[in-house]
Amino acid sequence: MSYTPRPYVTIEHPEWSKNATIYQINTRQFTPEGTFMAAMSHLPRVKDLGVDILWLMPVQPIGEKNRKGTLGSPYAVADYYGVNPEFGTAEDLRAFISAAHDLGMKVILDWVPNHTAWDSNLVEQHPNWYLRDWQGDFRPTAWWDWGDIIELDYSLPAVREYMTAAMVHWVREFDLDGYRCDVAGFVPTDFWEQVRRELDAVKPVFLLAEWESKDLHAAAFDMTYSWTWYQAMHDICMGRADLNALFTWYSWNEKHWPDDAIRMLFVSNHDKNAWEGTEFENFGAGLHNTVVLSVLGEGMPLVYNGQEAGYDHRLAFFERDPIVWREHEHADLYRRLFALKHENTALWNGRWGARTERVRNDQPNQVLSFVRRNDANAVFAVFNFSGEPHRVTLLDALYEGSYRDFFSGEEVSLTSDHAQMDLPAWSCRVFVR
Repeated sequence: MSYTPRPYVTIEHPEWSKNATIYQINTRQFTPEGTFMAAMSHLPRVKDLGVDILWLMPVQPIGEKNRKGTLGSPYAVADYYGVNPEFGTAEDLRAFISAAHDLGMKVILDWVPNHTAWDSNLVEQHPNWYLRDWQGDFRPTAWWDWGDIIELDYSLPAVREYMTAAMVHWVREFDLDGYRCDVAGFVPTDFWEQVRRELDAVKPVFLLAEWESKDLHAAAFDMTYSWTWYQAMHDICMGRADLNALFTWYSWNEKHWPDDAIRMLFVSNHDKNAWEGTEFENFGAGLHNTVVLSVLGEGMPLVYNGQEAGYDHRLAFFERDPIVWREHEHADLYRRLFALKHENTALWNGRWGARTERVRNDQPNQVLSFVRRNDANAVFAVFNFSGEPHRVTLLDALYEGSYRDFFSGEEVSLTSDHAQMDLPAWSCRVFVR
């Protein structure tokens, strides 16, 4: 009996995502007003960083029942078709999206499909759409401290149809370019695959899953979170692990995940900042190296609003907590790195970019060295992820060639005659061509 394998189903990533970067906006943190119009005034500055995709946190009205804090969580949605008056009107939001488009940036919206607020309009209209606990009452998501929300039941076709229609509505009516989908793994994968087909029928979209699963890339999502990359870098910088933790991530990324999967790399986001600490707390002296690697490694780099201002504050999640904007060295670092990512094809995302090839050295537990290269471009990078200076000897020759030192601008020729390199503590060298 012969066997005919089923073809591997994949999605077509939007062309504009090939070398894109992403920026997360919590509207409450843009000036004291915390409105769409206030955030819109920052768009030229964000564009100047080299940002391509704006991720807006949820914009819908927030429930009042069991609300946390003064303003509540934007992830406790009361009306999927509404706009939170705290941020402005539907027309204000359209103006924000249009202004972003005029500057060449795309806009994706945070979507919360797993649960609603306790006083969502769906509770009154469709109480049978919700999961129940053992007593028959509405229930928050099990095992988490999410007492301000209750879960929807995706075994019901009506729930799937409603949520699909709502997501199509925002793309069609507001010209959104896609979604960041909250706790995507708590919702059935086949729902996401159907939604992707429906959205792409309106316009090509970009979908980011707040989840870490290769199966979501097959026919639904362009990009998934890389929590494991973050955790490996955090453990290394805090002295709880050596570079083998990172080698594990790169090995899995190359062998386990689809070749065209885009992974989101980050040193902060709203969850990490609010509940675990700022990037300064979480990476310490290794922060600079981690930021650089987040752009040079395989994946799309994220900036959480305020990082470019060097903001060393845990932003309040349930309150208005405006950022004090200032010019900071991190803004210049991101500008330079994002410009490099845009122009150097070896650093592009997914199938458009080059694989990370390890360059072996004599201190593999502390010093990371690799190249990413294709016929047009190459990047060779060496990182000292330790608090001690190292003179490292490179053991492979695949890095050899003529380069420009990314930080100094000096033209250099790297050969096996220059196989040793001195690296101060927590420093890196980056060479490009």
